[in-house]
Amino acid sequence: MVEQPAGGAASADAADDAVEVLDRPLPEGVRRRVVALVSDAFGGLTVTELPAQLRQYARFTPTRRAKFAGNAMAAALESDASFRGRIGERLKETQPELSAALEAGSPPAAADPVDVAAAAYVLRPAGWVKLLAAAGEEAERAGAERADEETRRELERLREELVQARAQTRSETERLRTDLDAARKEAESLQRKLRSAASEVKRGEAALRRGRAESDAVRAEAAVQVSAAESETRRLRARLSEAEASVEAGRRAAREGRSVEDMRLRLLLDTVLEAAGGLRRELALPPSSMRPADTVDAVEPGRMSPKDVAARALSDTDPALLDQLLALPQAHLIVDGYNVTKTGYPQMPLEKQRLRLLGGLSVLAAQTGAEMTCVFDGAELAAPVLLAPPRGVRVLFSKAGVTADELIRQLARAEPSGRPVVVVSTDREVADGVAKAGARPVASLLLLKRLSRV
Repeated sequence: MVEQPAGGAASADAADDAVEVLDRPLPEGVRRRVVALVSDAFGGLTVTELPAQLRQYARFTPTRRAKFAGNAMAAALESDASFRGRIGERLKETQPELSAALEAGSPPAAADPVDVAAAAYVLRPAGWVKLLAAAGEEAERAGAERADEETRRELERLREELVQARAQTRSETERLRTDLDAARKEAESLQRKLRSAASEVKRGEAALRRGRAESDAVRAEAAVQVSAAESETRRLRARLSEAEASVEAGRRAAREGRSVEDMRLRLLLDTVLEAAGGLRRELALPPSSMRPADTVDAVEPGRMSPKDVAARALSDTDPALLDQLLALPQAHLIVDGYNVTKTGYPQMPLEKQRLRLLGGLSVLAAQTGAEMTCVFDGAELAAPVLLAPPRGVRVLFSKAGVTADELIRQLARAEPSGRPVVVVSTDREVADGVAKAGARPVASLLLLKRLSRV
């Protein structure tokens, strides 16, 4: 056969492509074989003979080329007739017999249908589309035959396994029957032994019942005696517990009574002693200069008259009166908090009112050294107050159901008689209540004036 020039081959291929067109995708097996043919022929071409999109794979090995450039080579083979002609020339050189048979229109019957279809796709002889279709059908038949063969082999394997399983089941059944017969014989022997043991147990139970009856009689007699002894023991323990409780209650009451009374007496004694010391310092009385004759009421030359003493009295609204009261020994100032703040600065929020009042009381406590307690009504609290009491001031909130007025009266009643207690409140009911307890009530305005000087 006369070899045509490359340009003529390309024109012939173009004419064949125009006449015959593949109307379905290549079978996967044929496509892989085509890519392998192109990859093998790829190495015999120069870089200039390769399409531009395939030149980057020129240095790859055939295996890597088929792996990474398979799609690109298949696309170039389909779209570039010149490249397909060059690959066809290389195929004719490597497989001349198959190529010649395809060109003659009579592919060898013994050839692999996939190889025939791949070569026909590259060479594009007359009727190559039919060759591809026939190769695809042959490949499908071969695949189906291989699948049928695998299915038959699998079926044979399963049948063999079934026969083995049946044989194993029969042997296992025979073994189980033998074991069952042995178990039945053993069960019959055990039943005989069980009946013999049951008769022995019955005789033992009868002897046990007789022993229990005798033991129950002895136990009943002992229980009567123990019950009588326990009854007497409980009675004696109850009397002993009552006596111990009575003694402990008496001791606790004595200790608590002594503790409270001792505290009250000690506080009163300290008050009297400090009051005496204060009077001694204020009157400048020498310790041992007083004589019985000095107690006779008379007016001596140079002494104050009653009129002069009356002139020393202070007004109830004079802040100096509060200073005099707080200068008394062991003085205790109890403040009705909200009564004072709502008198002096009612427009402020409650939190700001509390902080302002407690700040002033802290400074006043540092100046006078007097004990100070500020009482607020807990009923107006929406939540627990997070407040650090200032130095020298005790801050108390009334409990639920208890007013601040009642808490102030409780504080006044808790003080011993004779201790200077000053209560700041303009509430007449509070003033009257603390006055009955021996405290000195003063108006809230007096404290506000004194704090304004702090």
